[in-house]
Amino acid sequence: MRWKTGRRSEHIEDRRDDGSLGGDPFGGGRRPMRVGRTVGIGGGLGGLVLVVVLMLLGVDPSVLLTRDGQYGPDPTARQDPMAHAGPGGDPQFRVPSASVEDEMKEFVSVVLADTEDTWNAVFKEAGKRYSEPVLVLFSGVTRSACGLGEAAMGPFYCPADHKVYIDLAFYDELRNDFGAPGDFAQAYVIAHEVGHHVQNLLGISDQVENLRRRAGQREGNQLSVRLELQADCFAGVWANRAHAARRILEQGDVEEGLNAASAIGDDRLQRQTRGYVTPDSFTHGSSQQRVRWFKRGLAEGRLAACDTFSNDTL
Repeated sequence: MRWKTGRRSEHIEDRRDDGSLGGDPFGGGRRPMRVGRTVGIGGGLGGLVLVVVLMLLGVDPSVLLTRDGQYGPDPTARQDPMAHAGPGGDPQFRVPSASVEDEMKEFVSVVLADTEDTWNAVFKEAGKRYSEPVLVLFSGVTRSACGLGEAAMGPFYCPADHKVYIDLAFYDELRNDFGAPGDFAQAYVIAHEVGHHVQNLLGISDQVENLRRRAGQREGNQLSVRLELQADCFAGVWANRAHAARRILEQGDVEEGLNAASAIGDDRLQRQTRGYVTPDSFTHGSSQQRVRWFKRGLAEGRLAACDTFSNDTL
């Protein structure tokens, strides 16, 4: 991935040397959204706003109110590694050297800046204003408006403060434990979290969460899967637009991104940890689904391509 000459973002908040949490570690009570896992967030806009947002994405607004969910949670299922402890439940993360972390900080700053350029342009095309998120670097534990953030949770997005949180040691786990190496795989993680920020700005996250609160467990679970797959698609939209504008992709980069998407599929994780797959327990989407929606966004580069809510086949 061509990134070293890229613009650096001004929205990096480095807390790695901050030894104190400070304030109320549980913030305002809203919970974070993590790669591969959408959890509850408060608030919500009116139904009219949801209709406008879904029309922008090319979605039939009635689908969220009438769809019969098919999935249900499995309390014994392995949670997504990007949201919880590493393999075997071990929360210990390898700590990269200072020089490696310095370069990784530069890398995430460039990727974040690239998402800023991309989504500013996309929102402008739609007659909207894009509010740029902050990316917080931390080590071990940190506070957020969504509660206490820990390295074992993996990268996450907090809709209450519009910030993406990441402990850079996570990338070591991604490469060594989940077989997803490469800088573009790392960029995909950031782009997915920024995709949740885009959903938050458009009002999609709040509206889906409100529907989940009124729905049964199976229907709510399906809505979560569709929200996650849309964030994967938005990550693909970023890659498409960024490459068209700045030629960031090199040979093998797309494969790195697809491999990362596949590595966090529910079916693959369940097969690795339990030896069998229970489709009804999926909460994030299968490897095939995650790859499919990332590829769709990558191929088309349009918001309307990321219609995960009205497609019967994910």
